[in-house]
Amino acid sequence: MTSLVQPARVFVDPLGGTRTAVEARRWLWPLLILAFCVAISGTTYALRWDATASIVSTLPTDSTASSMSESDIAEQIQTASRKALVGGIAKGLIVMPLMVLLLACILWVAAWLFNKPAAFGQLMTAAAVALLPIALYHLIYAVCAGYQHSLTDLRAERLVPSSLALLDGLSPKMQRVLKGVDFFNLWSVGLLGVGFSTATGMRLGRSLVLIGVMYLMYVGVFFIGLPSGGAQ
Repeated sequence: MTSLVQPARVFVDPLGGTRTAVEARRWLWPLLILAFCVAISGTTYALRWDATASIVSTLPTDSTASSMSESDIAEQIQTASRKALVGGIAKGLIVMPLMVLLLACILWVAAWLFNKPAAFGQLMTAAAVALLPIALYHLIYAVCAGYQHSLTDLRAERLVPSSLALLDGLSPKMQRVLKGVDFFNLWSVGLLGVGFSTATGMRLGRSLVLIGVMYLMYVGVFFIGLPSGGAQ
């Protein structure tokens, strides 16, 4: 019963709850909660997503367009919906556990570089607990999406506004930059700093700075660098 209550304590008492979980190496329930919430979010999105606009926008506009029948277009829409459903479930049940494992490995390397050895189980717990705000986001998203009659791509993107990237009047480049200023992501960064400090014995302030720098590197690569390269 204690293991079930522990993840909830992280939201009420971030410092104490995170430290207790990391010291006890309780990573299983946070990981299961994360996988479940992300899978539910992906499933609800796929069931509410209207793929018509996305498929029609990708259709050729030249002479080959006339060769496509309505049944072909309908089949493409149905296939896209099925892929979204499978992808949403796979993201929760496969991608998120792998992401937690990868994050724990990155923390282990960081601990080794700073000569702050820590048990891998504690680092795994720090990673799983730190992603609980992401689980909360997906749970909120699933509830909001469930109340929608249908979702377009634009509506889905703005359904749960949590980053400054959704402000009006921003250039595409500035949107990519401000996408990193996300409430749930920054919450996770703070919890990860607390968890890393607990696992390694590093001072909390130094740990928060280290995790913050790592997050800035992540934002620079995945939110700014790679999208900019793909747009060229």
